[in-house]
Amino acid sequence: MAQEPQQLPAVHEAWLPREHPLHRPRHGGKQLTALISALVFFVTPTLMWVFGVRPTEIENHALAGFPSISSGWGFFTALPTWATDQLSFRTAAIGAADGISRGVFGEPLPHDTGGTSNSGPLPGGPPPANGGTPGPEVGAGPLDQAGYRQVIEGKDGWLYYGVDAEAKCAPTRALADTIDRIETVRNLVIASGRQFVWVVPPDKSTMVPQFLPSSYPGKDCQQAAEAPTWSQLDRAGALDLRPELRAITAQLGHPVYTPADTHWTDEGGLSLTRNVAEAVQPGVTKTWKSPAIGSYTGSADLPKLLGKTGTKTSVLYNLLPDGATNRAGPIVTDIETPARHTAPPITGTVDKKTLVYGDSFSIASSRYLTGAFSDLTILAYSTNKTTPAQAVDEFVGAQAVVMETVERSISAGALPFFDNGFIDQLRTALAQHPVR
Repeated sequence: MAQEPQQLPAVHEAWLPREHPLHRPRHGGKQLTALISALVFFVTPTLMWVFGVRPTEIENHALAGFPSISSGWGFFTALPTWATDQLSFRTAAIGAADGISRGVFGEPLPHDTGGTSNSGPLPGGPPPANGGTPGPEVGAGPLDQAGYRQVIEGKDGWLYYGVDAEAKCAPTRALADTIDRIETVRNLVIASGRQFVWVVPPDKSTMVPQFLPSSYPGKDCQQAAEAPTWSQLDRAGALDLRPELRAITAQLGHPVYTPADTHWTDEGGLSLTRNVAEAVQPGVTKTWKSPAIGSYTGSADLPKLLGKTGTKTSVLYNLLPDGATNRAGPIVTDIETPARHTAPPITGTVDKKTLVYGDSFSIASSRYLTGAFSDLTILAYSTNKTTPAQAVDEFVGAQAVVMETVERSISAGALPFFDNGFIDQLRTALAQHPVR
């Protein structure tokens, strides 16, 4: 009788002869190192949190949350952003690297990690009780173009947001295409019986170029593009605040921007508010008074991108639409969801339900915007907390729409509401709900 073949004991593939087709070498040491690295990667931020160490926002976006497993491969691609944002000592590390660069090489740390099309970095901390600096920045996604400075260090301590240059030198779409899409939105709003106003706050580098350094990445193409950009914006009917801001600068004897922040001072917010209110309801500002009531100091945004801290100071104003009643309110710091403010109408207030669809310059102007309109909603055009359908609903519910887009966002062309899905939803909804 034939004998059953003898069963050989199981052998790990690493112990098979090298010439055996199933041979696989052991990687025990490497695998252990990888496992330890993975544990450190995931556990360290958690441990830091447990012991009271918190990561801080030093760039122009809220800290990234842990990616969802349901995102598929997006889980893995999002991990580096989450890990980078959750480094609790990142600010100190940037500061140390900058100090070494200056001490050893005699120049600042480049921070050449590409820019963003955001309207600005963090505008500062919470305002004082009687108004003040804006809150966290809301902005769009990265351009992913290397070689530009996040912060351009100018003369006499002046700092500039590097995206001012990058947006003009490496836009995601041609300016003509950007303007065409804005005009599509405008035509849809107007065809539905609503008013539409488009206002473009100028970049700090446009209004205060005298402190820019003699050389920096993108300087030539930025300066070459500035005049054609504004020429096209003027032809497209955008509200151009530059002439009034220059007049205010001459009257004050100093710029309406501060050395360490990318946003304008309260004079700029008042200028935007006055021009927008006049565009929606001509003649409404005839009775306005805006007396200065003091000054405030807040946190400046640009030093944070260098791992440092800094302050900005601005004069604070009241807004008396009827010449007697103060309607200026606190800064609206969160516009990632619709922020609605209502008050009884008085002489000098715009009495139309108005939507301001904007960015951090809307935040910086919100103290005065809420005082000029009796029913105002401010919403960021770049936010993950409000769906396109919800944003469309705000358009539908408004009698007047004010679109505020800072110069660099227009130059970059990276405005999220350009997505055809949003425009198509807007077209359908406004056609179904015209204003009679």
